[in-house]
Amino acid sequence: MEIKELQKIMQDSGVAGAGGAGFPTYAKLTDKADTILMNCAECEPLLKLHRQLLEKHAYEIMKTFNLVAETVGASEAIIGIKKSYVQTVKALQQHIEEFPRIRIHLLEEVYPMGDEVVLIYEATGRVVRPGGLPIEQGVIVFNVETIYNVYRALEKQMPVTDKYVSVVAEVSRPVTVRVPIGCTLDEVVEQAGEITTKDAVYFVGGPMMGRIGSGSDPVTKTTNAILVLPKDHLIVMKKQRTSSIDLKRAASICCQCNTCTDLCPRNNLGHPIDPARFMRAAANGDFRDLNPYLDSHFCSSCGVCEMYACPQSLAPRTLLADMKGGLRKAGIRPAQGVQPVPVQQSREYRKVPEERLMARLGLTKYDKDAPMDETLVAFPKVKILLSQHIGAPAQAIVKAGDEVTRGQMIAKPADGLSVGIHASICGKVTEVTDRYIIIAAK
Repeated sequence: MEIKELQKIMQDSGVAGAGGAGFPTYAKLTDKADTILMNCAECEPLLKLHRQLLEKHAYEIMKTFNLVAETVGASEAIIGIKKSYVQTVKALQQHIEEFPRIRIHLLEEVYPMGDEVVLIYEATGRVVRPGGLPIEQGVIVFNVETIYNVYRALEKQMPVTDKYVSVVAEVSRPVTVRVPIGCTLDEVVEQAGEITTKDAVYFVGGPMMGRIGSGSDPVTKTTNAILVLPKDHLIVMKKQRTSSIDLKRAASICCQCNTCTDLCPRNNLGHPIDPARFMRAAANGDFRDLNPYLDSHFCSSCGVCEMYACPQSLAPRTLLADMKGGLRKAGIRPAQGVQPVPVQQSREYRKVPEERLMARLGLTKYDKDAPMDETLVAFPKVKILLSQHIGAPAQAIVKAGDEVTRGQMIAKPADGLSVGIHASICGKVTEVTDRYIIIAAK
């Protein structure tokens, strides 16, 4: 298969990264890659989706992963997976001899192993430069569900219409379910039985990098987990703090112990991100040296500094993110051509054990199985967002009153970086705006 052919299938099928920012997958394909890497590190605590999906569909995913490698001309295809995922590793090993190009790389149980810069270094020994792209090191990274969606597009001509979502924490029956894109978070949580706490808060995504969501929010292509938490849980309370309060607290109690910098994963890989230096400058309004502010561009927002390292429970990650957003709004782009310094020898001793991280965050009691149920749940209505990925929103090609079938394209890719959007249920289009399309089931 030619690269352009595979790119068109991916774009028309609406395949985007099934987590994080949702980067359109077709745009990653290039013949400049000598290595492709599949991320099965489940970066954050409590997330179990990718290991489950890979265990259940090992052959299909490996076959598709191998096809992608052949298409781009990569000499090696690496599956990065934590060695604690014993059953999933066994499922892979059953088929590994059929795919000589593929090798399994076992990873440690540390956070943030799923950060692509960290993962690339662990699996290949290569360091992506600050602000650079993996392809500069000859690497393309995909996650497990993304490759599974490519398999469905190629083998079943099925575009991306549904999403696997894990529902965990304060629910009576933790579960991973398959739901149509556009259903609400409330509807997904209902699949996990009773909520077991008062005044529950939905934390969408992982506990480190997720966000507080509303029950009426629609599921998108990047929704992978819903943590149902008490409103007074540490994670929720940290997320609800304002930046102005965080800055005042930093000015009064930051002791400059440097632990946030010492444990920063990107700093340990030689990137010029120094949370302690930034906190000192920001807390004191010191602008004599602008580098601590400008280097915020290189923060991955993993949250190690804020959620684990700081003994005073300060918020370097949040303040760095605010600075990063302010710089973007002002049109100030990151410096180009910045090269990393050598990887710190002490890096191996500064990794954050995931078990200890969960204990620090008060999550240990929620670390339970969330069995996967692949039966597609039916809902009476969906609200499908036109912007579910990085790049330009898709452009609606249906109008109110149109009858649509599941899998039918309802929004075409826009010019530039964009992918198609498809109906996730059969029914009638009841509303079309520049932001979303609502479909009511027949």
